[in-house]
Amino acid sequence: MEENKNALDEINKGCTIAIEAINNLIVKVDNKKLKKLLQKQLKCYDKIEDKINKIYNNYSEEDPHEIGSLTKVMTNYMSNIKIVNDNTDSKIVEILLQGTNMGIIEGRRILNNKKLDKKVINLLNEFISQQEIIGEELKKYL
Repeated sequence: MEENKNALDEINKGCTIAIEAINNLIVKVDNKKLKKLLQKQLKCYDKIEDKINKIYNNYSEEDPHEIGSLTKVMTNYMSNIKIVNDNTDSKIVEILLQGTNMGIIEGRRILNNKKLDKKVINLLNEFISQQEIIGEELKKYL
């Protein structure tokens, strides 16, 4: 039961960090198609968070863990530092791709190393699949 809760917490943190990073960087994007893609990605992360919230109470009476204020500040700070000398759409996509790849790796690690309920496995697979799709779509803007 604890492994399911922890897995859901990690997916939720991944979504929260992605949403924070995209919201921070989207305002710096010039390409309208890329901006539309990033808005689409935000909706995907929101949907996954909604699904987490729907099943989380099966594993805990608490709310799913999100990232803290300090992590949000650090995420924004690091994103801004990385684009200080190069704020092109390509550089922004590179930063987002790095985060997407981290999400895929973390999702696969959890999936491969834990004994989880079917609902959690399905949600992890959806998260990983969405990350892979997002990654492929982002690569077009490098």
